Amino acid sequence: MTYGAIALIPPAVVIILAIKQKTSFEPLLIGSLIGYAIIGYYTKTNFFTNFVDSFKTVMGKDDSVWVILVCGLYGSLIGLMVRSGGTLKFGEWALKYIKTQRGALMGAWFLGLFIFLDDYLSALTVGISMRKITDAFKIPREKLAYIVNTTAPPWSVIAPISTWTIFIGNILETSHVAKKGEGLLTYWKMIPYATYGYVSVLLIPLFIYGIFPWFGLIKKADKRVFDTGKLTPNDYNETAPLDVSAMNPDKQPKMVYFLLPILVLLVATIFFDIDALKGVMVAVAFTFIYYMLIKLGTFKQLSETMFGGFNSMLYALAILMMTYVLKDVNDKMGLTQYVLHSASPYLNREFLPVIVFVSLSFISITTGSSWGLYAIAIPLVVPLAQHFHSSVLLNCGAVVSAGVFGANACLYSDATVLTGQSTEITNLEHGLSQLPYAAIAFAFSAVIYTIMGFVIH
Repeated sequence: MTYGAIALIPPAVVIILAIKQKTSFEPLLIGSLIGYAIIGYYTKTNFFTNFVDSFKTVMGKDDSVWVILVCGLYGSLIGLMVRSGGTLKFGEWALKYIKTQRGALMGAWFLGLFIFLDDYLSALTVGISMRKITDAFKIPREKLAYIVNTTAPPWSVIAPISTWTIFIGNILETSHVAKKGEGLLTYWKMIPYATYGYVSVLLIPLFIYGIFPWFGLIKKADKRVFDTGKLTPNDYNETAPLDVSAMNPDKQPKMVYFLLPILVLLVATIFFDIDALKGVMVAVAFTFIYYMLIKLGTFKQLSETMFGGFNSMLYALAILMMTYVLKDVNDKMGLTQYVLHSASPYLNREFLPVIVFVSLSFISITTGSSWGLYAIAIPLVVPLAQHFHSSVLLNCGAVVSAGVFGANACLYSDATVLTGQSTEITNLEHGLSQLPYAAIAFAFSAVIYTIMGFVIH
């Protein structure tokens, strides 16, 4: 059955409760339960049984297992690098060359551009490795988090090779936009139309250099640091803290202990056809053996550190799994189809790209879904574009931009959660401070898609 506007209730409940309660997991749980209560009422089924079945289905999906393993193993790798002293040494080295606040912020931006293979890797690595540097220049964590998040998903969709480009390229093949085996090649042709990615990434230096002034919660954060010296808005306690003590105090830390595992991770990920899971598995195994051979730690210390790093990701993973349950509710209630159907009376060739971007951005920001949105929306948008004789690649680019906007602007998206984790502020503190900046990039992108709709056919 179709639920119409009722499908808006679960995500609306989540957003309202998240802002009011300043937490994420509980609102996601309550919103999902309400969604299944609505479904149970209309289908005459037990809502709690439906919820449990959905949770079991979500946890059993390959995508969920992939996310749990990738995020957890990234946590393990980061835990090992932190306790090796390599991350600390990297910060000390960078501070020799970075002399100003702007230099520290640009350093975070450049590092985000360098780590382009995967948004999870970027969000976690850049945040953790740059904290010491930005802290030294009294930069509030909200500002660092904004740069980390805005160079993670947006850059992943405009870089030629990343986990995002591979995934979307496969969808382009199954949607018959690309021939079999040419999904990535077709995606490269679509990159110029991933407008939000360009706009959001290029806005960062404009704020750093004062061309656009800082405002909102980030400006308040600057004042907080100036008045009190406090770099974070609240004490961060949403995760099991990483052990940062050296495993072998007699071993002098070196920057190679940080750089070599990162290099192995990047090379292994590329070698295995941009498979982030295989890449991080190889990197963790290499780092474990490497540290043991050079006597950075004992086998027991390294094992405990590896599991401790995995454990530090559990709260973030719990939020992500509940986000997937909420997405399952939204799919069952037909939220994406409802929004596209509601927008259909206003569709024509010229305005199709901007309407696709705006309507699907609403879906992405309310559900926290990006890849899931692509899997559902691209097959729906392709025939729409063909029907109105509008550029298929332009409209697919609008879909991609909508998903990236959601990754930046949603208070409980995976990018927001992991950025909060790496910069040690809550995902809500980060999400609310970044939201106006994502909205600016959204507005610029909407204008560009409007112009493109008239120019590109």
